[in-house]
Amino acid sequence: MIELIKKLTAHDASHADLSAAKTLSLPIDARIKSRQRVTLEDGTEAGLFLERGTLLRGGDVITDGQTLVVVKAADETVSTVRCQDPLLLAKIAYHLGNRHVPLQIEPGWLRFQHDHVLEDMVRQLPGAAEAAEVVCEQAPFEPESGAYQQGGGHHGHSHGHSHEHTHSHSH
Repeated sequence: MIELIKKLTAHDASHADLSAAKTLSLPIDARIKSRQRVTLEDGTEAGLFLERGTLLRGGDVITDGQTLVVVKAADETVSTVRCQDPLLLAKIAYHLGNRHVPLQIEPGWLRFQHDHVLEDMVRQLPGAAEAAEVVCEQAPFEPESGAYQQGGGHHGHSHGHSHEHTHSHSH
């Protein structure tokens, strides 16, 4: 079993010879864990012992000092919203963000981990039934890191100040 202990910097990864690199496919819930047992695509068993708070993104390179492993965002069940109306897409993102839903935001679409209640909420927003398409599909999920997460920091809602949440979280 190899012990993957270091995430290469973007600079180091861009200069590494990845021709013999192994591949590790993980969904987002596994890419936010810094300590776990994993199986590489070639069947090799490995242990992740990364710095706490490390978020792995598709394309990241991790190593044990000898073996290079390229991380791949695995397909997982997600809800994708496609909308050509930028204002409506922003409103959809606002309502999902107000529920603290991690989002992947791209031009003309956004994605979140599948939740039929959230899909129904999106469809019921004014104008969405006519201008937005919501589909459940298998696709990689690469959510936004968040304003307080630096350099691939940790996943979650933690930063150096406290605040109160006075809105409800009913679904």
